[in-house]
Amino acid sequence: MATTVRETRSDTAPASLRLPGILLGVGLGGFVDGILLHQLLQWHHMLTSTDHDRIGVKYYDPKSVSGLEMNTVWDGVFHTVCWLAVLSGLAVLYARVTTHRRRVWTSRVLWGWILAGWGLFNLVEGLLDHQILGIHHVRGGSYQVWWDVAFLVLGALLVAGGLLLGRGGRSFDPAAPGGVRAGRLA
Repeated sequence: MATTVRETRSDTAPASLRLPGILLGVGLGGFVDGILLHQLLQWHHMLTSTDHDRIGVKYYDPKSVSGLEMNTVWDGVFHTVCWLAVLSGLAVLYARVTTHRRRVWTSRVLWGWILAGWGLFNLVEGLLDHQILGIHHVRGGSYQVWWDVAFLVLGALLVAGGLLLGRGGRSFDPAAPGGVRAGRLA
């Protein structure tokens, strides 16, 4: 009897958009970082900070051919991780949402979680790569610390904005008419 109750609950429980949204946000946020800061503006690459010496990682000068080659490889690894995050997010979303997919893509809840995921990317990458490991900074020079702080503040604002955006949205419920129901961020 208990098994039947669980099966019924799982069949009627709304599919959460949290995990796929966060995965999509992390991947898309990483792509924005990699494309804008690494490639278009060329402010940094994955291994361009002279702070590496403190953790025993070699510094690769992006102005030398060998340094640029190594940074290009590591930028490619970074973009591969972003690509895998986006593919994983799409796979989880596809598995959880079997009907009314168009409504999910226009959902404030999903886009709220995507923004929150982008913010989480900024916070983790900013703390880990810029502060703890020091493998690169947002932009070197005399204002380096301010660029790094701005990156973290942007991450916090994206998380807060994503949570606020999704808060007033409707969560996905495949059993509800049109696939959505009023409620909290789910």
